[in-house]
Parts: sequence; C-alpha cells; structure tokens
Amino acid sequence: MLSLTRPKRSARSLGSLAHGKFLLGRALYLGLQRRSRSIYMNPITTFLVFVLVVGAFAVGYRGEVYLGVAVFVLAALVASSLKMANVWQKFVILRMGKLQSVKGAGLFVIVPVLDTVVAVIDGRIQTTAFNAEQALTRDTVPVNVDAIIFWHVQDAEKAALAITNYREAIDRVAQTSLREMIGSSMLAALLSDRKDADEQLKIEIGQKTAPWGIAVSSVEIRDVAIPEALQDAMSRQAQAEREKQARVILGSAEAAIAGQFVEAAAIYAGHPWALQLRAMNIIYETTKERGATILMPTSMVDSLNPSAATLAFALAGNGTQLESSRPVNVGTPRSNGVPAPQGNGAREPQQPQPVL
Repeated sequence: MLSLTRPKRSARSLGSLAHGKFLLGRALYLGLQRRSRSIYMNPITTFLVFVLVVGAFAVGYRGEVYLGVAVFVLAALVASSLKMANVWQKFVILRMGKLQSVKGAGLFVIVPVLDTVVAVIDGRIQTTAFNAEQALTRDTVPVNVDAIIFWHVQDAEKAALAITNYREAIDRVAQTSLREMIGSSMLAALLSDRKDADEQLKIEIGQKTAPWGIAVSSVEIRDVAIPEALQDAMSRQAQAEREKQARVILGSAEAAIAGQFVEAAAIYAGHPWALQLRAMNIIYETTKERGATILMPTSMVDSLNPSAATLAFALAGNGTQLESSRPVNVGTPRSNGVPAPQGNGAREPQQPQPVL
C-alpha cells in the first residue's frame, strides 16, 4: 500500500537547510546594500528596503523559501525604483540610452533596468580655486596669481550630457582665461585695478561655460605675487615718490608761512606794543619748562622793548649832536707842550645813558 505521509527529516538535515537559508539571505542583503550605494539610496527607500529584508528573513526562517526570495526581489525593486531628490539636486534620467527626464526635489519612481540615473547635479553655488604661476604680463614681468571662481549649474541637462566632467572643465577654462588676462594687462593695472580684472575674467569664463549650462556668479583675484627683486625696486620707487610729494608739500607750507610772516611784520610795524606782547609770549613759552636756561643776546633784548630802544637811540643821537656843537678850548700850552687842563682841572661830567 502506497503511503502518502511526508517523511520525517532528521535534525541534521534541518540544520543544514537553515544554514543554507541564512547564507542565501545574507548574499541577497549584501547585494542589495552594494546596489543601494550605487543608486543613491535615500532614508525613505532605505527604511522600506530594511523592512522588506527583515520580512524576507522571517518568512524564510519559517520554511517559506520561495516567498522569502520573492520578498527579497521586491526589496531590490523598491531600492532601484524609488528615488528622492533634495531641493538642490537634479536627477538626469535616461531610458534605454535616451533622455527621459530631469527630476527635481521630492520622491519619484523610475522603471528598473530600463531607466538609469546618469548624473545627480548639485545646483548650489560652488567655488573653485585656480592659479597661474610664472605668467608674463604685458610688460614682461613674471607674476603668480591666485584667484577663486563662484559658479552654479544653471541647466542640469547640459551639464550632464554636453560635457564629460564639468568641474574639471571649469578649472581648466579658468586657468586659461587667467593667463590670457595676465598676458594682456600691465603690471600696474593688474595691481591697482583688480575689480576690472575680476569683471573681465567673469565675462570670459562665463562665455566659455555657458554652453555647458554653467553660470559664473563672480571671480575674485586673491593675491598677485611678484619677484622679490621687483618688490624692492617698486618699494624704492614708492619711497622716492613719497619723498618728492613730501618736499612739494613742505615747500608749499614754507611759502604760505612766509606770506603770513610778511603780513605779521606789516602789522607789527604799525603796532610796536603788539610786537612787545608777542615777544613776552615767546619768552613765556620757552621758559615754562622747569630747569630751562635760555641765553639771549642784548640785541634781542633791545628788540623785545621797542619803546626803550627807540628812546635810547634818540638820546644817543641828541648827545652826539650837543657834543659836536660845543666849542673846544685847547688851553695854554705847558712848557713840555701838553695843554693845561681847563678851569680847576675837573673832568666834564658825561651824559647819562638811558637804562633799559
């Protein structure tokens, strides 16, 4: 008689079956994890895939191997079809090699196998530093220039399909444009008119990157380094220019001061007491420091008292006139030829001198 009862499995066979299920589940999980890294897994998709994988493990552990495999396949489909883009991201999607769409912020679904995300474009403003070493200016001066460019992707479709690597291309174009600008500029203009140079670089780089969907916001030159020997020469030239300007200013000041002195002299000539007050003020200013000793010639003292000096000169002139108008009596000569003194032999009193 044919028996329809299911044969009992030994404990060893059951253990090997469970181990095989575990290895299958681990292989599927690692495959999904490796695939999720290459297809831009987002938190929502990661959570759903994790739930499905755990469910597949639970179903497979209960003996439903085919159902567990189906759940794993579903997890793989969810991981490859459910996408999410941030607000600054653009997903460029191709379907069988042709442009299908450009997806923006939010959740969206693609068809697995048929659709492929070829690029994820960041639309935020980005910076790229570039430089030009030993570039010759128009007046054949080697300089090292460091600059930085601010740019953003304006058209994600062109940035993904029109050029292989737009970041590297921007760096190369910026370096080439910088060398062209340096070669057409004089060193003095490059050092003094940086805003004009920045604007020129922005226009040139923007024109070259526009077909790639790249918009240039601004370009700024950070540093212009020149040889040390030229730095010394420019320093000496600047110092000479400053000394020349200082001498011109000093000469102008001397001329203005001389004019003021002329006006002051005219005022003091008509007002001698004003000159005396000014002289007293000068003496006070010079002697207000403690322990100061000032030596002044008598002529300067006379000039500080114009009224006394004028009176002294007047008296001296009158005395000279009186002395010259008085008759001279030579007297009776002595026997030895020396004239005898007049009167009682007393000397004539001298004219008193004014005391200042």
